[in-house]
Amino acid sequence: MYQPSKKILQRYADVIVNFALGGGRGIKKGEVVYLVSYEYAKPFYTELLSFITKAGGHTISSYMPNDDHEFNISRDFYVNAQDHQINFFPSKYFRGLVDEIDHYIFIVSDTDMEALKGIDPKKIMARSQTMKPFREWRDEKENRGRFTWTIALYGTEAMAKEAGLSKKEYWHQIIEACFLNSPHPIDKWRGVQKQISGFKKRLNSLKIEKLLVSGPDAELWLTLGKRRIWGGGSGRNIPSFEIFTSPDWRGTEGWMKFNQPIYTHGHLIKGVELKFEKGVVTKAKATKNQKLLEAIIRTPNGNKVGEFSLTDKRFSKITKFMAETLYDENIGGPNGNTHIALGDSFHGCYAGNPTKLKKGDWAKLGFNNSAVHQDIISTAPRIVTAYLKGRKKLTIYKNGMFV
Repeated sequence: MYQPSKKILQRYADVIVNFALGGGRGIKKGEVVYLVSYEYAKPFYTELLSFITKAGGHTISSYMPNDDHEFNISRDFYVNAQDHQINFFPSKYFRGLVDEIDHYIFIVSDTDMEALKGIDPKKIMARSQTMKPFREWRDEKENRGRFTWTIALYGTEAMAKEAGLSKKEYWHQIIEACFLNSPHPIDKWRGVQKQISGFKKRLNSLKIEKLLVSGPDAELWLTLGKRRIWGGGSGRNIPSFEIFTSPDWRGTEGWMKFNQPIYTHGHLIKGVELKFEKGVVTKAKATKNQKLLEAIIRTPNGNKVGEFSLTDKRFSKITKFMAETLYDENIGGPNGNTHIALGDSFHGCYAGNPTKLKKGDWAKLGFNNSAVHQDIISTAPRIVTAYLKGRKKLTIYKNGMFV
C-alpha cells in the first residue's frame, strides 16, 4: 500500500506552517495554531506538530478518530441526536478558542465516503447553521488581520477509490499540485503567488460592472458590485490557484450547468444545473442527490451566489477529479475551471477596511451571509466577458486562461 515518504511530508508541513499560514509569510514565534486532524493522517499530523514547534509556535490540537464501517461517529450522532442536541452550540468554549488562536489548520482525510449516506439532509444543514457563529467569529478576527487559516489534504484509500484512482495516483496529484517534488516548494509557491498577484492587479484596475459567463452550457450574468476586489494566492487552502471575487448576489441572472461532481457532506452530487432570476436560484437540478442540493439551497441564503472563481490552466497541476472540493475547485486541464459557490461571501473581496462595516453594511453592498458555502465546478469551455463602465467590453478569460 502506497505511503508518501517522510521527506514529502516534511516538505508538505513546511509549506503549510512556513508559507500558507500568515498569508504567505508563515507563523511567528509565540503564535498559537489550532490544528485539527483525523487519526488516519497521523504521519502528516506529527510533522505539522514538529514544524510548528520548530517555528516557535504553540499548538492546540483536535485529534479525532476517522469514520469507518465499524465505528461511524458522525452517523451515530445524526441517527441518535434530538433537535436540542443538533442545535447545541458551546459558545463559551468556541469564543475562548477563537480569542486564543492566531492560526487554524484543517487536514482532510476521509476514510468513509458514504459516512452520512441515508441521513436526512435537513439535519446536516441544521447542524451547519448551528455552527455558523464559530466561522463568523473567525471571519471577524481575520478581518482585523489577526487570524489566518489553511486547509490541506492527506490522501486516503477511500478518497482515491471515489475518484477512480489508485492511492499512488491520488498522491501523485497532491505532490504535483503542491510542488512537493521540488527541494524548495515554498519558492515555487511564492513564484505562483507573484503571478497570481499580477493578474489580480490587472483585474482590479478594470472598472468592471458586469460579467458574462458564456459557453455551450452557460449564459450567466454576474454584477460585480460596489467596492469589490479580486482575491487569490493568499495561502488559504493548499493548493490554491484560483482567482475569485464575491459579486453582488442581487445581479445574478441566467443559467449554468456544471460537469464536475461535488463531494460534500458525505455524499456525491452529480449533474448540477442552476437557473437564477433576480439574484436567487429559481430552478435547481441534479442527476444524483437532488435532495441534498435542495437542502443546501433551502439553507438561509443558500440560494444566492457568494463567490465567482476562475482557475488558469497554466498554474494548476491538478488534472483529475479528486472527490474533494479543495482540489476540484482548483483543477486545471485544457479549459481550466469556472466555479461559483452558493452561500457565504468572502469579506476579503471588499475594497476597503472590513472592520469599518457592520452587518447591515455588508447586506447593502450585496455580500451574501449564509451558514453554507458550496462550491460547484465546471471544466467546460468558457468565455468570460467583462462589461466596463462606459459600455466597453473586454474578454478576460478564454481557453482556460486569463487573457
